[in-house]
Amino acid sequence: MPIRPARRITETSPKDFGMFAKASRMSGDLIHLELGMPAEDTPQHIKDATIAALQDGAVHYSDLQGLPDLRRAIADKLRRQNNIDVTPDEIIVTNGLTQASFAAFMAFLDEGDECLLLAPYYPQHIGKAELAGARVTIAPLDAANGFSINSALIEPHITPATRAIALINPCNPTGRVYSRGELQQLADLAQKHDLLVLSDEVYEEITYDGAQHISIASLPGMKERTITMCAFTKSHAMDGWRLGYIAADAALIGPCMKITTNEVTHVNTFVQHGALAALTGDPTVLRDMVARDQARRDMVVARLNQMPGVSCAPVEGTIYAFPNITATGLSAQDCADQLLAETGVVVEAGSFYGPAGEGHLRVCFGCAELDVLTEAMDRMQRFFNAL
Repeated sequence: MPIRPARRITETSPKDFGMFAKASRMSGDLIHLELGMPAEDTPQHIKDATIAALQDGAVHYSDLQGLPDLRRAIADKLRRQNNIDVTPDEIIVTNGLTQASFAAFMAFLDEGDECLLLAPYYPQHIGKAELAGARVTIAPLDAANGFSINSALIEPHITPATRAIALINPCNPTGRVYSRGELQQLADLAQKHDLLVLSDEVYEEITYDGAQHISIASLPGMKERTITMCAFTKSHAMDGWRLGYIAADAALIGPCMKITTNEVTHVNTFVQHGALAALTGDPTVLRDMVARDQARRDMVVARLNQMPGVSCAPVEGTIYAFPNITATGLSAQDCADQLLAETGVVVEAGSFYGPAGEGHLRVCFGCAELDVLTEAMDRMQRFFNAL
């Protein structure tokens, strides 16, 4: 008899890599705008701090929750910037936001529980919930009002089995940065129905035109029912470093620690010194990176709005535009497939983010330099002109 995999493997959704998987089977002059991989290099002072730590012998086991100095710096940042009053003991350093969210899902979802995603949703959270034995349910964002949070649309999807709501703010894929009023609606639902909020804030540093990122844990009554998850991935162009963190009330940190310590013991020791440098180094480095992202956004959004059948709402945060292509008469997947086949530009179909994303494409403007983005927009312009 062949060895049988566990049901958590055979009875859960396969991990879907969308257009990246299709493009990886093709050759030729492709322009990849489907992955959320920063175009920037990791800033030099972060590399230098990591190299110095490695050369100084920071190569052994360290604190299970993360280096104390790093956790103190994270706590200072969260109090100053996110208005979340946490101690270093209420923080776990993780292998990116992926591990942070996996730990949260595994620690707080049981077989038969439901986790609510807001659609269009980030699809990679589905697999984590399913591996925990939970069922994912979907509630819509208010598409007619810029994919805003509207409690009247969300509450009907909350059932006695609902245990948690997964929030992404700023939002991938829509590019929204939720207002305090929107977040308060979600907080009211969480308190009314006794729900945990799993708050993915990986794009917190990347906002534009004065949009203010607000952590839902900073709202009254929410720290004790929110797991805030952040990372250095996008903000400091450290996606390959795999560094993030969980911040939560002391009562929530212990269960997450049981997952992380069993899974990886702790994060690589010397790269944590790079994360410390990211938090304590010259803040103008981060501001300059966001400014370059804004220049990319400005060009891409303007160009998309010049294409026949395409309209693109302003992008408040993240590194993604979410243009509406319904006027072309093409489905999102057909449009993405044809763009790949006919122009070599790889973008993600909005339907990859659930049915609520139908009629849209997700275009990552943060993953390429301006000259490459210009070439991609030229190719897309010719494609839509010819429809």
